[in-house]
Formats: sequence, structure tokens, C-alpha cells
Amino acid sequence: MAAAAAALLSAWFWNERFWLPHNVTWADLAAAPGPEGGGGGARYPQAGHVLSAFPLALGIFAVRLLFERFIAKPCAIKLGVQDRGPHRAQPNAILEKVFTSITKCPDGRRLEGLSKQLDWDVRKIQRWFRHRRNQDKPTILTKFCESMWRFTFYLSIFSYGLKFIWSSPWFWDTRQCWYNYPFQDFLIMFVHHLATIGLITFSYMNNMLRVGTLVLCLHDASDFLLEAAKLANYAKYQRLCDATFILFGVVFIVTRLGIYPFWILNTTLFESWELIGPYPSWWLFNGLLVTLQVLHIIWSCLIIRIAYKALLRGKVSKDDRSDVESSSEEDDMTSNSTKGIFSTSSNGANRINGHVASAQWAEEE
Repeated sequence: MAAAAAALLSAWFWNERFWLPHNVTWADLAAAPGPEGGGGGARYPQAGHVLSAFPLALGIFAVRLLFERFIAKPCAIKLGVQDRGPHRAQPNAILEKVFTSITKCPDGRRLEGLSKQLDWDVRKIQRWFRHRRNQDKPTILTKFCESMWRFTFYLSIFSYGLKFIWSSPWFWDTRQCWYNYPFQDFLIMFVHHLATIGLITFSYMNNMLRVGTLVLCLHDASDFLLEAAKLANYAKYQRLCDATFILFGVVFIVTRLGIYPFWILNTTLFESWELIGPYPSWWLFNGLLVTLQVLHIIWSCLIIRIAYKALLRGKVSKDDRSDVESSSEEDDMTSNSTKGIFSTSSNGANRINGHVASAQWAEEE
């Protein structure tokens, strides 16, 4: 009974009329008649190939650990990035119990109760909880190593993808993505697709490889610039950080708000409709791609807001969602004529927690 139910579920999920254009079946892809429909035994994507991503991911994770320890960390130390975490909270068993068992952000009533119980003023207790939250955050050195890995990975995967699709006809003429679809060879894009999940996984399963490589390459174009800006910030090269972030913002907006809708969406929505016609999964994929465009608009607005603030202050500063809260000393600064968390050092660098608005930059993706 269970086997029959599983078979029915599988048949329903892999329904050819949902995933593939009319007059194409999974058997046609398994038959492998040859490149571009000719002889020679071409290989086409199979759903089981996606499982190869799991051992590949483990291998990449192992490489990351080695890279961060033996390459990124020595570079960080050489650049003067300190392995110093936030100020640690004073040991207190009562507050620690509240923090771990009840709440990390006590309200006014609980603060008043703790103040009477410990004979501490409320401000001191607030400061303790702030320090306690901060002490679990990663150090600047850890952040530097993570960003250096992402910078290296994003730049490598972008260069790899660009190298192969540069000579592909569908890079220059997106209508080529749909000629003879889905009977297209996939060998040179196989590894590149394994590095992605979500939308790209589905595109791989029903052989939308050509347009998938275009989407990947387009999105990889700005990621490494974001990580480069973070590296410059952690190393306290503020001018380099500002310049790289502005460059990241320009590339991001041009690719996501310009090239993506007028190049990618144009071919997936209109050229594919003309050449192969719509079918059920066509609507799903284009719906996801359009949703991605909406996110591009939201992210671009956030980047523009950060860049606007940077122009007003002459630097890229922390945003309101920093992952390390202001220290008690910074709280005290807000009572005078300073700029609060946007205070700067004598050379104009943003020194508050050594962190640029990476939370808002992220979206990456």
C-alpha cells in the first residue's frame, strides 16, 4: 500500500504536462539522441543529478574551513584586524538565568523587578543585557575571514560561469535559449548548476540550463564586490570601503534593475512564449523570476538609502539594523552633541564596532 501511494505521489509530482512543453516526455530526455537532436549520445539532466550537490556541498564546506584558517586569518592578522570581541557582561547568576531562560530583552516591568532584587539601577541592568547579547556575536576577525571566503568564492564562480557562457550563442542572442528546447546539452554547465539551490534546482530538473546560466552569471556579478567592501571595512580602509560599496551599488542596480528585466525577463516571458509556448511549469518559473525582480527593487532601494546617507556624511556608516549593539560608552555619547552611532575617528573612518551596514547589504542573494 505504501509503495503504491509513493508511486502515485511520484507520478503526480513528475507529471510531464506540468514540467515539459507539449509533445515532450521524460523518456525523450532519457533516450539521449545526441547533441542538439542528432546522433552521438548526448547526456541530459536527470533529477537524480541534484543529489550530487550534497557531497559537493560538504567538500566546499571543508575547503572553506581550510581557507579561513590558513589563508584568510593570516591575511587578516597581517592587515591588523584584531581578534577582539565585544565587552563581556559582568558575571551575574540571576541575570544570566533570566537571559537564558526567560528573555534576552526584558521589558520595563521586569527591569524594575530586577532592579529591586539586585539593588541595581535600571540603566545598569539594561547595559548588562546589552553586553550579554553582544558577547555572543562573532569577532571582527571572524567576520573578515567569512567575508574573504565569500569574496573568493563569488569571484571564482562568477569568473567560471562567465568564461563558459561568453562563447555560448545564447549569451549574445537569448532566443537561442529556446531553440530545440529541452534537447540541449548540459555538460559544461553541470558544476555551475550544482552550486545553486531553489529556482536553479527546478530549472535544472526540466533542462532550462541556458537561461539558468544567464541568471546565475548576472547575479554573481555584484556579490564579490559586496564582500570586498566588507573586507576593506573590517581592515579599517574606509575610503576603499566607501568606493567599493558605491561600485557594488552601481553594478547591483544596473544588473538587477536594468539587465535582468530587459534581458532575462524579456526572454523568459516573451521570447520563450513565441518559440515554445507556455506550459504549467513555465508559469511557475516565470512567477518566481518576477518575484525575484520585486526583491531586486526592494534591495536596490535599501542600497540607495545607504548610499544617500553615505553621501550626506561623507562615509558609509552603520545602518539601524547593525548586528552589534552600541556599547554603554556610545549611549553616554548620545546625551551630548555627537552623532551617536555615526561618530567618526580623526581620519573620517567609521569606528563604531568596525562594522558597515552589512545586514542591509546582504541580501544576497
